[in-house]
Amino acid sequence: MEVESSSSSSPSRGDGHHEPEDQSSRKKKRGGWRAVKYILGNESFEKLASMSLIANLTVYLQNKYNIGGVFLVNIVTIWSGLSNISAVAGAFVSDAYLGRFWTLLLGSIASFLGMGMMALTAALPKLRPRNCSNERSECPKPEPLQLVALFTGLGLLALGAGGVRPCNIAFGADQFDTNTPKGKAQLETFFNWWYFSFTVALVIALTGVVYIQSNISWFIGFLIPTACLLLSITIFLFGRHTYICAKPQGSVFSDMFKVVAAALRKRKVKISDDVTFYDAPLDQPGSSTRLLGTDRLGFLDKASIVMDPNEINEEGRPRNDWRLCSLQQVKNLKCVLGVLPVWVAGIACFMLMDQQNTFGILQAIQMDKSIGPHFRIPPGWMNLVSMVALSAWILAYECICIPATRFITGRNRRLTIKQRIEIGIVMGIACMVVAGFLEKKRRASALRNGSFVSSISVLLLLPQFALSGLMEAFSCVALMEFLTMRMPEHMRTVAGAIFFLSSSMASYISTLLVDVIHNVTSRGGKSPWLGGRDLNKNRLEYYYFIIGAIEFVNLMYFRFFAGRFASENI
Repeated sequence: MEVESSSSSSPSRGDGHHEPEDQSSRKKKRGGWRAVKYILGNESFEKLASMSLIANLTVYLQNKYNIGGVFLVNIVTIWSGLSNISAVAGAFVSDAYLGRFWTLLLGSIASFLGMGMMALTAALPKLRPRNCSNERSECPKPEPLQLVALFTGLGLLALGAGGVRPCNIAFGADQFDTNTPKGKAQLETFFNWWYFSFTVALVIALTGVVYIQSNISWFIGFLIPTACLLLSITIFLFGRHTYICAKPQGSVFSDMFKVVAAALRKRKVKISDDVTFYDAPLDQPGSSTRLLGTDRLGFLDKASIVMDPNEINEEGRPRNDWRLCSLQQVKNLKCVLGVLPVWVAGIACFMLMDQQNTFGILQAIQMDKSIGPHFRIPPGWMNLVSMVALSAWILAYECICIPATRFITGRNRRLTIKQRIEIGIVMGIACMVVAGFLEKKRRASALRNGSFVSSISVLLLLPQFALSGLMEAFSCVALMEFLTMRMPEHMRTVAGAIFFLSSSMASYISTLLVDVIHNVTSRGGKSPWLGGRDLNKNRLEYYYFIIGAIEFVNLMYFRFFAGRFASENI
């Protein structure tokens, strides 16, 4: 899908950024990297706070709330899914009512309150069950009010994520004028550096935060990210005078439902040369950036057929939005539907990441974490390996590979989106194979010694977490770039919401898969593959191999079907 910009006599960015002539000099001072540095600062500290919880939530629930097995995995994956699916609601509110600036600000405030609630659960013993005295004993379960306090904190964090995640990258992309060669060049590298900037901050900060949580104090370990969220809000507000802020112009999501409803009402109408299609005036939202037409999904074109001249009022607008839609609204829906095949491929990639955030950490808990006589590696540090691998590849790609290729060939050549997604999926398959065989070795060692913790070093988990990070560096960054670049400027929030929706779908599918495998394998009194606090009684390696098989099917699906939708010529 290509984008073409309509000319207009008034100054315009082509994405709804209209400003009077007397503000032209002021406009030049806004946007660009000058504004993006504040946005990236907000994103870095927000991610520091949220990821410091994600990295160690599994450990916190097991050690402080005595939650284990399938229930623990379900809490983590459902919360992760809720945090991502709330991005759709955040995108709707941003586009229809508040705008990206205010949605980002309110989302950051909600995250701050949620992290503060989590700090209270760590500070007040009454908000947690009594500590479990023995790893293998029956531990006291959390009471209903204790779970309410826990879920309130997690709920506020999910609500905050819904405001931050779909708007942050879209708001950052708004700061570049893609109608100029300079703006296009800046936007091309923005996506990688957006990922890189907060990942570096996480690697540096999470090392200390996770260590404090696991070895010094959970309260202090949660208080630090709470303070980081406050700093994130402060940085974001400090840069307000540099931002280009687009006013809310209506939600594309609601327009999609209107197009489907109007097309169904006119399903019996035949498209012929004598029918008239309704095209919105240039002053309507999103009309300054026109999408080129496509013959695909021609049924939806019926939504814009004018059946009666009285359907349009004196101002040139439909009298009933649910009966007549503009060609632009139809093309917006086609644009979203056109990226869905690639989006589906991204779901399996995110499923793999969910396994490392839950079962990967549970593996680390039951492995030898000692380095020397006095130091023990916190299990939550394993997620840092993924971030280091992701950052190292992006840094090497942008600073070494691209300049070297330009020097040798004289051209600025990059891996295509299709190539990067395929490489990432292959990395994911390798990750699950390595994880499965390592778990088999870890379990055998623990059973042989009759101990809860295996004598195998936790450092052997490094390859699987590194492969998970490389999968994210290739597939997930490419998916984010694909969605954002294939959407016109006025739909960038939608692109962000769709990106995080794929992660949400992955979390819910993972939850369903874990429950199904647990129920099926426990029939007849057999020991289930998954469940319980002790991985030594499970067969986690079989589950890893199943995820690897799903990744292989995903590779075939992308290679022979979805990959052509990721081609630059589509």
